[in-house]
Amino acid sequence: MKEGVKMDEILEILEKDGRITPEEIAKMLKRKLSDVKAAIKKYEKNGAILKYKAVINKDLVRGEDSSVRALIEVSIVPQKDVGFDKLAERIYSFPEVSSCYLISGTYDLLVIIEGKSIQTVSSFVAEKLSCLENVRRTTTHFLLKKYKEDGVILKQREENKRIAISY
Repeated sequence: MKEGVKMDEILEILEKDGRITPEEIAKMLKRKLSDVKAAIKKYEKNGAILKYKAVINKDLVRGEDSSVRALIEVSIVPQKDVGFDKLAERIYSFPEVSSCYLISGTYDLLVIIEGKSIQTVSSFVAEKLSCLENVRRTTTHFLLKKYKEDGVILKQREENKRIAISY
């Protein structure tokens, strides 16, 4: 989207619920169905809509083979004529990387990865990420528990294993 341009109502609706039908959107916005379908097709074609996605509470569906997610802050040396982009592209090309952001502050990139265990995440950082030319330092934060993701509050299992304390 161009800077200063307000996001279309159709996009706002789809961002909140990717399963809503064009018929429902047309009814909500009091627009012609053909106009809504054409707008959606245009957004898909020009890359404004990249993907439709479900937010899954993995804690409720995971078994023993659960994965580990980590946020990795990466400090890098910008390259002449390309800045951060070339190295960021190299980093986000790794299959372990689910997200990569250029950020302000002490670090330059925030990289989100998923691995089978703490050891696989550690191996990724040590063997693939830290040894890249122009990577100065990294700091890894492991996600312990998710409360909210993509604007959705994740309900937790009703397992309270804490011992009640009375005074």
